[in-house]
Amino acid sequence: MTARFLTPFERLGGREVLHRIVDDFYARIDADGELRPIFPDDLVPGRERQKLFLEQWLGGEPLYERAHGPPMMRRRHLPFRVTVPGAERWLTHFEAALVAEGTDEALAAEIMTALRPLAMRMVNTREVETQQGGGA
Repeated sequence: MTARFLTPFERLGGREVLHRIVDDFYARIDADGELRPIFPDDLVPGRERQKLFLEQWLGGEPLYERAHGPPMMRRRHLPFRVTVPGAERWLTHFEAALVAEGTDEALAAEIMTALRPLAMRMVNTREVETQQGGGA
């Protein structure tokens, strides 16, 4: 008999746990004065899409693709100003939501390691520091 390995989605606890994590994450986004303006006024549709996407991405059912087609995440994020510091804040909030849910430390680290390149791929705006009053 061949051993069956559990997906990260299954190890996380499935749909109910993932939904609590995403809800917590979006509450953190809603309270973040720097990130909140980047998001649409109504967070509900994005929160629901993220639940579908993350379930699929973590090895659950392909609900996102069934509802919305191929993820094409970078393309879907182009209308929004995503910077490296913003992506880092996003990751910090997601990790905090994982921890608050009591996610196993090794699993949380695995998920965050996989999420980091995905989040950085969404970056579409370089923040350029300017010098004020300076000259050559």
